[in-house]
Order: sequence, then C-alpha cells, then structure tokens
Amino acid sequence: MKQTVRRIIAVVIFIGTITTAKAQQVPTVPVLPDFQALIKPGKIQLDWISGFPNAAQIGIQRSLDSVLNFTTIGYASYPKESRNAYLDNKPLPGKNYYRLFILFNDNRYMYSKTVLAVPDSTIAANALLGAGDVTGATQGATGTQSTVPWRPSTYIYTTADGNVNIRLPQAPQKKYSIKFFEPAGTFLFEVEQVLEPFLILEKATFMHAGWFNFEIYEEGKLLEKWSLFIPLNYRN
Repeated sequence: MKQTVRRIIAVVIFIGTITTAKAQQVPTVPVLPDFQALIKPGKIQLDWISGFPNAAQIGIQRSLDSVLNFTTIGYASYPKESRNAYLDNKPLPGKNYYRLFILFNDNRYMYSKTVLAVPDSTIAANALLGAGDVTGATQGATGTQSTVPWRPSTYIYTTADGNVNIRLPQAPQKKYSIKFFEPAGTFLFEVEQVLEPFLILEKATFMHAGWFNFEIYEEGKLLEKWSLFIPLNYRN
C-alpha cells in the first residue's frame, strides 16, 4: 500500500515537472491586436500595440512573399513600450510584408502575425509634389513650363520626400510598362511590367535631382507621356 502511494506521488510530481517545463518554453504574453503597415508618401509606417514589458528587443522583418526570405531591417527604439512605431524609408518595389521578432529577457522569443502593407487612405493630396514645389525650375525637353502650368501625373508623381510613386490600380489585370528618360531624351531605364497597383521608386534610382520624362504603356499602347521633378532638397 505504501509503495502504491509513493508511486502515485512520484507520478504526480513527474507530471507537474513536465507541465512546468512546457510552460517555460512558451511565453504567456498578450497577442498583437493592432499591428499594421501603412504605405505613406515614400515610406511605409508600422504601428503596433504589444504590451511586452519584458521584451529585450523587437526586430522588424520584411519579405516580398510573406512566407520565406524575411530579413531584419531594423529594431524598435523602445521595445518595452506598449505603443510602438517604425518607419521603413526604403520599401521594396512590389508587395511588402512585415512581421515582428520579439526577444524576451529570458532569451525566449516569438513572432508576430505577418501583415501586408496597404495604402494609407488618409493621405492628403497636398502630400504630392506640386507646381509650387518646382517654381523656377526648367522644364527641359517637354517645353511646357513656359506656356502651360505643369501639374503632376495621377499615375506617376513625386512625393514631398523626393521618392517617385507609381499608382496603377488596374496593374494586376492589365499589362503596364514604363520608360524613363533624361530631359534631352536619353533613355534611363524601363519597368518592363508593373505587377502591383502601387510601387515606390527610390529617388536614388534616378542618380540626380531635376526633371525626368516618362512614358506609360498600357497593353502596348501609349497611355501617358509626361514628366516629373525630383528636388535637390527633400522634405521629411
């Protein structure tokens, strides 16, 4: 009888030890209820509420396919704060997926859910680089600045930070290609097929500030031929 009782006690202790060990392997922390990534002029802003006071580090990871090839692009400045944000100032062309890698003080870690960056519907029209920003600049090859007030294209435009945004809502359904030129007509480069409704081209792609011409083709036919201006000094 005593041996049976001892065996029962030993089994209970053993099960309790296993349960405790398992609990230590998985951090009991709150989920991320408000993790989002919004496409803003020339950048993507990540915001989240975590509530991880024991977080030692939060890394921001990005991928183009949402499954593989996640790379760490930066770290949260204040990982212990409940509300946090991070700016990706160099988003990649195409879809940008993000997740958070959360490292705790006891060396345990977890990943957040993966989110897709989507356009910020609250962006005002005055975030675009308009005619007032290019006053006094020389139009160059298009020759329209002296007779017709220049207006930015609704498809390709420069934002206040100097980056070039491409917005073609029907890109997934139709074939679009874009060619860029120097004002004198020298060919720069071509986007052979635009696959996403919204893309951002880094200002560094154009090598210098000033005017550039472009041509948009839809299903092989010229849709628009216009120009854009990249200022020397950018506004944040």
